[in-house]
Amino acid sequence: MKAVPPATSLRRAPVQRRSAERLTRILDACADLLDEVGYDALSTRAVAQRASVPIGSVYRFFGNKRQMVDALAQRNLERYTVRVTERLRQAGGDGGWRTAMDVVLDEYLEMKRTAPGFSLVDFGNQIPVGARHAEPNHRVADRLTELLSGYLDREPDDDLRRVFLVAVETADTLVHLAFRVAPEGDRRIIDEAREMLRAYLARTLD
Repeated sequence: MKAVPPATSLRRAPVQRRSAERLTRILDACADLLDEVGYDALSTRAVAQRASVPIGSVYRFFGNKRQMVDALAQRNLERYTVRVTERLRQAGGDGGWRTAMDVVLDEYLEMKRTAPGFSLVDFGNQIPVGARHAEPNHRVADRLTELLSGYLDREPDDDLRRVFLVAVETADTLVHLAFRVAPEGDRRIIDEAREMLRAYLARTLD
């Protein structure tokens, strides 16, 4: 199974610290406005105003709002990976793959509930709203394969990547269902999703 390359939405990567800080403000403003007005009403001008930067600064990094949202999704994935890595480090090797699965799911749920803009963007598969593209979930599965193979002492081969891809697709669908049913995620649906993932992963990881 071929790995999906990382998304590259920036027209120009920041070099200086000041430029990097400006990019951070732009993405923070984009995330906040997504929660407030949604994707359709989002504009590069509104983001520039919220971030207190010239409109030219936005266009220095992004050609349009879709590229900006793609970059936000990529940042979400990077932050998610850092959070999962830290939680796994704290857990040590205790609990094996079940602990790892709980960390992966719980951190996703936490970002879903608290990260600005995440409810619309997450890792890039919902903009425009309702779009269901394969690449973002492939990218998440690839990242989890790299991250968890060492923790689980497993070879990061195509078989493991396929197992994680199926798990990611399943979790993605059921978590979105849970948040359509209840604003904070329906607990019963989340519990069902957790049990389904455990039963599926046990076939390969036990």
